[in-house]
Amino acid sequence: MTEPGEPNGSTRRMPTVDRSDEDPSTPAPDAAADAREPVPTLEKGDGRAGRFWSARRVPAALLALVVLGAAGLLLYDIAAVRADHPAMQWRRSLADGLAEHRLDDVPVLIGAGVAAAIGLWLLLLALTPGLRDLLPMRRDRADVRAGLDRTAAALVLRDRAVEVSGVQSVRVRMGRRKAKVRALSHFRELDDVRTDLDAVLEKAVAELGLAKPPALSVQVHRPAKKG
Repeated sequence: MTEPGEPNGSTRRMPTVDRSDEDPSTPAPDAAADAREPVPTLEKGDGRAGRFWSARRVPAALLALVVLGAAGLLLYDIAAVRADHPAMQWRRSLADGLAEHRLDDVPVLIGAGVAAAIGLWLLLLALTPGLRDLLPMRRDRADVRAGLDRTAAALVLRDRAVEVSGVQSVRVRMGRRKAKVRALSHFRELDDVRTDLDAVLEKAVAELGLAKPPALSVQVHRPAKKG
């Protein structure tokens, strides 16, 4: 079409975009996919993920405070003795008690048992990952690691289960290795409800994306009769 005042058959010059000020390293919108950096992914079959380790800040802080206080008190007493001051009463009493009591005495055995129990507890904390409520999810990318809370996973399974026809209520106990589902059905045959629940819940567990999907244990019962 021609604008008023322009001779017939004339055309307008289309606007152009000057790219001289743009960053030459920025790829064009229609650039080939090979020009973009690929997302780092793991090889097929390497989607396993270990459990998350707890920082154990409270036990570590308590142990550090106890060791620091005991070491500081002992060093202070040793320095005082070196400066010709008498040793503290607690160290004299401890030395006298260790000299008087035998190894098979009851107080000595009780103290050794308490110390051994505390040591075993600290070793257990150091060698176990903790965070039992956090389920590791399958790793599909090398730089991403995710986890799913057990309570949230149980809610997902419960929401999927109540959508099955015939299910009145559902209780789900989600563990690290097993998910126990207990459903109440107020109509339909129990075998039919259980079959539908197995299919729905197996699909729901697979969609959670867990590194180690838990085994399902489904139980269907009738609600208790009132009166």
